[in-house]
Amino acid sequence: MTLQAMGSKRRLLGGLLSCRCLRAQHEGWGAASVLDFSHCSLDAVPRDVFSCERSLLELYLDANQIEELPRELFSCQALRKLSVPDNDLSSLPPAIAGLSNLRELDISKNGIQEFPENIRCCKCLSVLEASVNPISKLPEGFTQLLNLTQLYLNDAFLEALPGNFGRLAKLQILELRENHLKTLPKSMQKLSQLERLDLGGNEMLDMPEVIEELSSLRELWLDGNGLQKLPGCIGRLKQLTYLDVSKNNLEEVEPGICGCQELSDLLLSSNILQQLPLNLDVYFSNR
Repeated sequence: MTLQAMGSKRRLLGGLLSCRCLRAQHEGWGAASVLDFSHCSLDAVPRDVFSCERSLLELYLDANQIEELPRELFSCQALRKLSVPDNDLSSLPPAIAGLSNLRELDISKNGIQEFPENIRCCKCLSVLEASVNPISKLPEGFTQLLNLTQLYLNDAFLEALPGNFGRLAKLQILELRENHLKTLPKSMQKLSQLERLDLGGNEMLDMPEVIEELSSLRELWLDGNGLQKLPGCIGRLKQLTYLDVSKNNLEEVEPGICGCQELSDLLLSSNILQQLPLNLDVYFSNR
């Protein structure tokens, strides 16, 4: 393909294409596996995308002004990654169920208020980024996404998680910062592979008891809540290396924290602590 023809193709699509699309230009659009239309000032998904429904594996539509995802998009059944952050979406269509091979979905920084119940049909989904959306609750079908390993729901309107949230037993990273959570469901004790849990900026007055059952946890954020005490049961987290409980109302840190044998970073600033456990200084000085 000549440079002149390639330039015409870019103009046809309404914006400069990323170099990730050069493969598509050489092969012909019908055989494209990766398309990147990020930062192209688009207000709709380009029609050319739908001619690749059999071959398309990754589609990037980041930072445009797209208001809805057309039904034709969900006929791209080979699609493994769909990235549409920082757009103007107000909903995620039920037709998302058609993307049965989807492994990564990024819908962050939109205006989406809820997940459709049949999100459960995206059985292969492993990574879901939905932060900065006004999502107030998760449907029961959400807990059927049994292959999720990473879930990001920061800066939403969540007040509670589904009671059977613990079904997501493959989760390794769970970020729920800046929500309205007051506690966690007991079923989360089943999250035996969870390594990072971010609960900063919520409304917890007590550390949820279920946290002490998360035996693989390495990083824990509880900053910006209303905690008055850091209970000794935190010492059951033998793998924990990072703990942030700053910006709370902590008056006490119980001695049991010294059970965190791998702890190397402990953030306690902006609390109302009068003293620390006597053995805490000795504990860290011997690290």
